[in-house]
Amino acid sequence: MKYIITDNQAGFVMKNGMFQRLLKAGTYRFSFIKNTWVETEEMSGEVKNTDVPYSVLAKDKAFLDSTVHIEIPDGYRGFIYVNGKLKAFAMKKEYTFWNVFERVEMKLVSMEDTVIGPEVTKQMLALVPAKYYTEVSVGEGEIGLLYYDNVLQDQLGKGKYRFWNYKYDVTCTVLDMRQKALDIVGQEILTKDKIGIRMNVACMYKIRDAVEFAATISDLKGQLYSAAQLAIREIVGNYKLDEILEAKEAISKEIFEVLKRQEEMFCVTFLTAGIKDIILPGEIRQIMNSVLVAEKTAQANVISRREEVASTRSLLNTAKLMDENKTLYKLKELEYLERICEKVGEISVNGNAGILEQLGKMMGNQD
Repeated sequence: MKYIITDNQAGFVMKNGMFQRLLKAGTYRFSFIKNTWVETEEMSGEVKNTDVPYSVLAKDKAFLDSTVHIEIPDGYRGFIYVNGKLKAFAMKKEYTFWNVFERVEMKLVSMEDTVIGPEVTKQMLALVPAKYYTEVSVGEGEIGLLYYDNVLQDQLGKGKYRFWNYKYDVTCTVLDMRQKALDIVGQEILTKDKIGIRMNVACMYKIRDAVEFAATISDLKGQLYSAAQLAIREIVGNYKLDEILEAKEAISKEIFEVLKRQEEMFCVTFLTAGIKDIILPGEIRQIMNSVLVAEKTAQANVISRREEVASTRSLLNTAKLMDENKTLYKLKELEYLERICEKVGEISVNGNAGILEQLGKMMGNQD
């Protein structure tokens, strides 16, 4: 049987299923009668003839000179480079590559240190399956609680972190330490005088201690909501409706003080708490509007009468002054004559009397 092996190929001579030797480029003849044949493959990438153990193939000098064999020790991972370029992440513990037309290298990285060091670049990590490592991203105002096999190890600040899942199962809980809002909307309350109202209350809080919080609290927002509800019911239910409307700020302060006393229980710090809105039933709102209209009308009447009295008093004072001072009276008279003249388009003067005298007679002044 004739075999032609090209320049980029290698031939494995097999006899009775056993490897004999490696052939390079050339033409060869073997007889099937002697149970001998040749298996060919391209000398690129990983050696594909894996039916023969490497220990057997390595006995052939031609094979040994044409390949590179790499074994990855326990606790390490490998990155495969071809002609200096990163190509793949090593998924197996043992590799044999053709090393004739391509230069194949393996970069080994230890996983004994759980923290992935800077020697593992972003491009390298992109080739690693997610099950082999844990990536943690901690943002502004956040704290990351790092656990090895569910045992707390460290608190992480802002940044990105990567860990090998080799010695430990690595997990991280990221907590937002910034202040947050808690709105209790449409809370129905029965006042002391048995009037049902609805109330909206707003709170601001932030987590005080991340470690204690993670070990103690499971559903923070739900627990805070329940605590605020109870505080509102307890405090507002002791007031009548009129008192609630008049003392809104004082009641808000009471609610805040009750919540402050429960801070240690929830591992938080309350920053503010207060009543946003008080929603009255329809009929109560109509009554309140009627009372408000009546009050404003009464106030308007009082102001109107006060202005009338002030105006009359001013006229009386003016009259007394003009009665006591003739010159002032004349000046006032001339002022009114001036106003009249401004409204008159034409004035006819007859006789020898002066214009002031005739105007005076028109006004009924006989002096």
